Amino acid sequence: MKKVLVTGADGFIGSHLTEALVRKGYETKAFVFYNSFNSWGWLDRSAKEVQGKFEVFSGDIRDPHGVRKAMEGCDAVLHLAALIAIPYSYHSPDTYVDTNIKGTLNVVQAARELAVAKVVHTSTSEVYGTAQFVPITEEHPLQGQSPYSASKIGADQIAMSFYNSFSTPVSIIRPFNTYGPRQSARAVIPTVITQIANNEREIKLGTLHPTRDFNYVEDTVSGFLAALESDQAVGQVINLGSNFEISIGDTVKMIADLMGAEIEILTDQQRLRPEKSEVERLWADNTKAKKLLKWRPKYGGIAGFQMGLEKTIEWFTDPEHLSDYKSDKYNI
Repeated sequence: MKKVLVTGADGFIGSHLTEALVRKGYETKAFVFYNSFNSWGWLDRSAKEVQGKFEVFSGDIRDPHGVRKAMEGCDAVLHLAALIAIPYSYHSPDTYVDTNIKGTLNVVQAARELAVAKVVHTSTSEVYGTAQFVPITEEHPLQGQSPYSASKIGADQIAMSFYNSFSTPVSIIRPFNTYGPRQSARAVIPTVITQIANNEREIKLGTLHPTRDFNYVEDTVSGFLAALESDQAVGQVINLGSNFEISIGDTVKMIADLMGAEIEILTDQQRLRPEKSEVERLWADNTKAKKLLKWRPKYGGIAGFQMGLEKTIEWFTDPEHLSDYKSDKYNI
């Protein structure tokens, strides 16, 4: 694999992945969302050692012509472009179908036509819905508990259908709750850190009892790289998870302790999901990733989670970064 296209390269995980590819010596093309400001998202602030060392293509994943143009000359594509906010999907589900399902179709169709050697498609643990058994293996039933998760189920099926129908070399990576520097303010960890960092002590949150399997972004990126470089990943769906479960409430307490803050948690009604839409429990079985990708989380277990949170807190509390986040607003 010489030249790699990354869709969603301007986003949270995509920007970290783009930087990692450059550091590993890949010729890298970053597909960013076209806008009149010529913003490259987080790549505008990429690490100094990678600046100027990747190509940028501004486009829209919903347009098949632009996607095909971007993919020309590439040996592989890492497809991360997606709409991911669950609350936004409640009132604008059409955009999720267009971006997540049609966008994925555009990627695999172009990859088929151009005979791209590897397509790594990004799924999400949200497709499982509330765990019916734990830890969750790749054989767990898929449950669309939000328009977002339903759109990602559809995207996953489109991607795998091209492997089954046309032998397009597709791998599906299914990360569980990734966190770390640059994450959107809509997620719980940045929400808590930014409120505390701005001297708020009454922290506004949604429900606290659901559990999650959090993955530090460095681990998620290493999983993508392992999938890119593994022939055994083709035709497979593979979980990326730490195999460690913690409640939202305990996560908040851990962050407060690490930041030395005494806090009171207030329930903000607008942050609550509809009852049947709330995913109550997520806990990954990462056996398949260990076996096929030789991947292991560096930040696994309670000690690893604490280490990842410390790095995340350090980044968010930098005034230059903190100023980018509206901690007093509910970000959907």
